Amino acid sequence: MSIVITGATGQLGRHVIAALLQRGVPAHQIVAVGRSTEKLADFASRGVQVKAMDYDDAATVAEALRGADRVLLISSSAVGQRVEQHRTVIEAASAEGVDLIAYTSIANADTTGMKLAAEHQATEALLEESGVPFALLRNGWYLENYTEQLPATLAQGALAGSAGDGKISAATRADYAEAAAAVLVADGQAGKVYELGGDEAFTMTELAGGISAAANRPISYQDLPAAEYAAMLAGFGVPQDFADILADSDLGIARGDLHVTTAHLSGLLGRPTTPMTDAIRAAVSAL
Repeated sequence: MSIVITGATGQLGRHVIAALLQRGVPAHQIVAVGRSTEKLADFASRGVQVKAMDYDDAATVAEALRGADRVLLISSSAVGQRVEQHRTVIEAASAEGVDLIAYTSIANADTTGMKLAAEHQATEALLEESGVPFALLRNGWYLENYTEQLPATLAQGALAGSAGDGKISAATRADYAEAAAAVLVADGQAGKVYELGGDEAFTMTELAGGISAAANRPISYQDLPAAEYAAMLAGFGVPQDFADILADSDLGIARGDLHVTTAHLSGLLGRPTTPMTDAIRAAVSAL
């Protein structure tokens, strides 16, 4: 069996490869593809196949998927260009006759109104139309969205956003990656839709409390109007278009768009998901 991981040079992709190896998948059956193959040298040294692939170059996509049985389509990071990039992969998978595409979508993709979800919704529609067997991995927020911002949060003494009291079912990249690996090695996955999120949802106020406890200093949560929050992000150097998307995503959180009520993630893991408090403590200790 040949398992292709697209976007393998990214953080999620690397976690998935590690999870597959830990599950005992022979290294030669794993194909790690991405633009910067030098970033995959450590996996290549362990026997993982490494191929260069650019989402915008159909020839490289076709070559990367040659001989593939199963494909993990990790959503491209090029917001605004993702639908056509994903279409290229889906068409190559169809031509190759792959057994399964697993796609990393967004939580509650069929009901959310978040702007960030639009390209995921379009990709899900492409998969439906393609005739290729597929499974949807509808990932919630990453805990790293918050832990990677800890230095700035601690320096400012506060978190800001427009999420109100909305619940966030976040999990670590490693948890989502382990779940993806479980799907890729299992049979009978075509047609499955997994709503993936952490077992213990939290609000931004509760997140601030978790940071306060771990860092032993007061951290507050400031809830702002979306326009004000977007302007604040832009002031910190975030491109205005993306700042608007982030603020809109917080409004989605306030509506409950990122609250996952299934236990699909822990079910795939065979264990509880990593709690927010544990992830925060580990991140604070690493500073």
